[in-house]
Amino acid sequence: MILEQAILYIKQGESKTFEKTFGEARKIISSMKGFIKLDLLKCVEEIDKYLLLVSWETIEDHEIGFRQSSEYQEWKRLLHHFYDPFPIVEHYKSVF
Repeated sequence: MILEQAILYIKQGESKTFEKTFGEARKIISSMKGFIKLDLLKCVEEIDKYLLLVSWETIEDHEIGFRQSSEYQEWKRLLHHFYDPFPIVEHYKSVF
């Protein structure tokens, strides 16, 4: 299993709209091959900051299967305009 992690900084004042839109976008990613689960966490200390965690079967499921799909274009259209700056996405695997 691979864990995708991204810290999302949302443009000031757009968090409520982002959360609603993310609810729509979640349907897209959860339908993709290799998707296991997703968690979107809201920061307690910073109102417009979120932590996105997505579990994938393989890194290829995320980077090729999802990111190179037509579904990703819709994900991008729905969400990418909320980010400032654009998030850095990293992948992790269990050590033990």
